[in-house]
Amino acid sequence: MSVTRILFFLAIFSFFGLQPNQISAQTHRLASFNIRWDNPNDVGNLWKDRATQVIQLIQFHQIGIVGTQEVLAHQLKELNEGLGYASVGVGRDDGKAKGEFSPIHYDPSRYRLEESGTFWLSPTPDQPSKGWDAALNRVCTWGKFVSAEGERFYVFNVHYDHIGQQAREESSKLVQAKIKELNRENLPVVWMGDFNVTPDNPAYQVILAQESWKDARLISKLPSYGPKGTFTAFEWDRMPDGIIDHIFVQGKIEVLRHGILTDNYGKKYPSDHFPVLAEIRFLR
Repeated sequence: MSVTRILFFLAIFSFFGLQPNQISAQTHRLASFNIRWDNPNDVGNLWKDRATQVIQLIQFHQIGIVGTQEVLAHQLKELNEGLGYASVGVGRDDGKAKGEFSPIHYDPSRYRLEESGTFWLSPTPDQPSKGWDAALNRVCTWGKFVSAEGERFYVFNVHYDHIGQQAREESSKLVQAKIKELNRENLPVVWMGDFNVTPDNPAYQVILAQESWKDARLISKLPSYGPKGTFTAFEWDRMPDGIIDHIFVQGKIEVLRHGILTDNYGKKYPSDHFPVLAEIRFLR
């Protein structure tokens, strides 16, 4: 490499406040995507018509790890088969296959799963249960991964309750406590999902009250791309306000890009939520 090139790269590292030995060259694309459960009443937006669009969106954006929400057992199977991915997670109603999953799908050619689990967002997290003032059972699924480059990290995927404010606030506290309990090696962590709250809500604010947690949208090197909201209700003629799907990071993670993806097909959206993408890099 020429002296000119070396000086150029050193200048880039300096601009971002990084040292050359802090950076892993490999980047990772992760996304949170509420795919909408297979509701037979969604006339015009049925899952049988949307499934291929969801799969192709993930493939096109080369997303290696996806936390999805509202996933029924047959949808989980279709996604994994279409993507060639593996996944972790259980149904929220019985801890097996009944009810919605909040799974984590991953590309097995790039990531190896070391450990995983699911806990309920309730005072009894180890068994199927409904927490506090929640309307429904809610879960968090997590996985401890190793990348092809040997980088080890955690991913947590949640779907908070849409009714209970106390449940949402307590869910944030519970997930924080669980991450602290599980992550004894202080590995990097990505915490994503449909939080059903905007940034002005205490359930969001309690997360960032701990300085170790950052909203990927706010620290992205490239300013966040896309609309101001994530829930579309399948409505084509308006852009939503209010981000309720979030990606948080903790530890030695650099967020290169963050975007709310508005991919569509014939003036239809793959889901009633826009997926949220973050491209990250682990720092040594």
